[in-house]
Amino acid sequence: MVDNTISVRQLAHEMGEKSGSIIKVLMGLDLMATINDQLDFETAQLVSQEFEYDCVNVGFQEDAHMIELSTETEDENAIPRPAVVTIMGHVDHGKTTLLDTIRKANVASGEAGGITQHIGAYQVSHKGQPITFIDTPGHSAFTEMRARGAQATDIVILVVAADDGIMPQTIESINHTKAAGCPIVVALNKCDKPGVNPDDIKQRLMEHGLVPEEYGGEVQMLPVSGLTGMGVDELLEAVNLQAELMELRANPERHAEGVVLEARLEKGRGAVATILVQHGTLKPKQPIVLGTISGRVRAMTDHKGKKLKSAGPSTPVEIIGLEGVPRAGDLFTVVKTDKAAKSLAEHRADAERAAELGVSKRLTLQELFRRREEGELKKLNLIVRGDVQGSLEALKSSIQNVAVDGTDINILQAAVGAISESDITLAATYDAIVVGFNVRPDPKARRAAENKQVEVRHYRVIYELLDDLKNALVGMLEPVFEERVKGHAQVRDTFSIPKIGTVAGCYVVDGTIGRNHSGRLVRDGLVIWEGKLSSLKRFKDDAKEVNTGYECGLGLENYNDIKIGDELETYVMEEVARQH
Repeated sequence: MVDNTISVRQLAHEMGEKSGSIIKVLMGLDLMATINDQLDFETAQLVSQEFEYDCVNVGFQEDAHMIELSTETEDENAIPRPAVVTIMGHVDHGKTTLLDTIRKANVASGEAGGITQHIGAYQVSHKGQPITFIDTPGHSAFTEMRARGAQATDIVILVVAADDGIMPQTIESINHTKAAGCPIVVALNKCDKPGVNPDDIKQRLMEHGLVPEEYGGEVQMLPVSGLTGMGVDELLEAVNLQAELMELRANPERHAEGVVLEARLEKGRGAVATILVQHGTLKPKQPIVLGTISGRVRAMTDHKGKKLKSAGPSTPVEIIGLEGVPRAGDLFTVVKTDKAAKSLAEHRADAERAAELGVSKRLTLQELFRRREEGELKKLNLIVRGDVQGSLEALKSSIQNVAVDGTDINILQAAVGAISESDITLAATYDAIVVGFNVRPDPKARRAAENKQVEVRHYRVIYELLDDLKNALVGMLEPVFEERVKGHAQVRDTFSIPKIGTVAGCYVVDGTIGRNHSGRLVRDGLVIWEGKLSSLKRFKDDAKEVNTGYECGLGLENYNDIKIGDELETYVMEEVARQH
């Protein structure tokens, strides 16, 4: 009897066989496993048949509570469906104003400072062809949804203000969209302003891999104005053309499945969820499971507040009748009965709690070495941050020249500046390693990296980074020393002392600052000094170390250009076990 999964050791024990015999059979199936590895039910069944045993799965099976689907019927009944479009771009480039013009409704005036405060979804019609728009607060929300398996978007409209040009969030939106594999249509907004030159923007976009159709590329770039409505019809036409090329189809004759876009608690209505139906047709009174939440669709309305009796593929609707509030990005499905919905939700909640008790194992260079040994590695995703554009270009070029048979290095994002929380989110979603060259993560990014178990590696010399990558890829990485960050302190004042130099008055933000620690001075995310501390004092007394929440005075060896607001990060190099 197998409870969904079983270890090699346990399977051998149940059949009265040696673990080595089980491993030998697995090798014959091109599966490398140790005695502690878990096997899924199908694999355990194949192995047990080799020894003339039958396997019975006694674990909870989600399929038993789901509505069965026929692959043949799915294909036969599939019809064209509307495209689902997400609008992304830099803040203040006119995303909400453009969407407002498209759907002929006023959203911007109801939002604080014109900034989108929630994820909404709206459907418009262009020449009889419906298009669904998802209005997100930015690329981070887009990627967070994908992190939970939500493939909500078919096409991304990238809004670039023609009078402002390419900005940091524009580049990040491009990188997040490319990582997701979504086609991009560029809307060159504010083209009604005098003196703007859209061709300049097109040239800049080409530097980021977006080549317009008129230059022989595949990306449609259209001049528009969110205020006057200029070019909006052409933009919608471009979206319809892109959708036609993608041949988007879905079967409306089956049970509904899709994704949660947003959810909240409302007085008098309870839990309210905005969902996007992706397959099938949703109807009132149907039992439904949304991630770890169950319920029954009591009523559903469209984006105008009109009650609906049914919602087909690519239709956004608001539903009530849920037992709790689901999360944005949770997948939903209609099931057979209320009992099945409750059982599914409870099982998923239990599985989620169990998973949280274990430690999430993200990809590290040491893990990369193990995967290489076991023949698992296919692609290494990297996010690269540099201190200046020149070194960043050199880094990208050098990394792309690292060639090892059977592997591929893919740079998801490369940008100048401190490592941000957005970088960590992207890395966690696509199992990437973050590399910083002469830059450090900001406090939010540090916390996110710790919570999401993302490896962040720091370098000051390009060849050390290249050596680490190459050694990891060929299975030769054997670290001897590893950096351990000990604490962070903020410079709150500076004092010039004759014959000694500049002394910084600091407040210890986290960890400890030790007299024997190495340190680096960070200004606006960039490392400007690295070396040893020359002194550490509490009031007038020398101190061995100063803990979180205390103030101290410290000097840096051979360095006096310390400014108020600088951050000091201290660390030690600790010997670690060699990887064999």
